[in-house]
Amino acid sequence: MNLFCTLYPDEDVSVLLRDLSKARGFDVTTARDQGMLGKSDEEQLAYSASAKRCLLTHNRADFEKLHTLYIATGKNHKGIIIATRRNPYDLTRRVAVLLDSLTADEIEGQLFYI
Repeated sequence: MNLFCTLYPDEDVSVLLRDLSKARGFDVTTARDQGMLGKSDEEQLAYSASAKRCLLTHNRADFEKLHTLYIATGKNHKGIIIATRRNPYDLTRRVAVLLDSLTADEIEGQLFYI
């Protein structure tokens, strides 16, 4: 059982969220950290799945489609969190509430809106 979800914000999410989340004890790496800037949404989700990290994005339309495609084709991802744009402090708080409430196993393969 995986208790703690690790997080991968894509390039649309402020990198400040990484530092704020790490200060709260979360394991976070960003698209910038991993050299994934400019990669497609498909590549971002594939990377997060292979790295066993939940993807955080503001890009609702594209990642809803990718989530549906993953389900239809039997692929697995470690979770997708779609967040409305807000300041990094508020977003960090909202992400923390979700990650503190659910295990990595409960987040895996799911799509969340915050």
